[in-house]
Amino acid sequence: MTHDQMRSRAAALGLHGLVARWDELADAPWVTALLEGEEAERKRRSLERRLKNARIGACRPQLLVIDEVGYLSYDNRHADLLFEVVSRRYRQRSIVVSTNRIFAEWNEVFPSAACVVALVDRLVHDAEIIPIEGNSYRAKEAGEKASKRAVARRKPKT
Repeated sequence: MTHDQMRSRAAALGLHGLVARWDELADAPWVTALLEGEEAERKRRSLERRLKNARIGACRPQLLVIDEVGYLSYDNRHADLLFEVVSRRYRQRSIVVSTNRIFAEWNEVFPSAACVVALVDRLVHDAEIIPIEGNSYRAKEAGEKASKRAVARRKPKT
């Protein structure tokens, strides 16, 4: 790295004293280490500040909604992760789970996962299970749109 590039790095870091005395200090063996150390520390603090502001790990929602469990099949790792989430919230905070499968079929969703019985047990304990019969709203909307298109095609063009 050239002296000009290093001086630009020092200026970008706001090391004004170093920049002012650049001609006499540029060749000192500690200058490169100082610049690299300062940049690394600022990156670390910036990341720490962004994580703190994002409240990752601390923003536990009052209500957790897990949608469409059963739409795909998951491996043991996914089942274990879901079990961990449910276990941490068990009897502490609310969870809403939507699924197109009855609980007896969850072994198909999480094949060979040992935790499925315990997972379902925690979900249904003190739960209110609301079965919803009928077509999905997506299917209903798609049907309505198809009907409108069909009507529009049959109208004579003027």
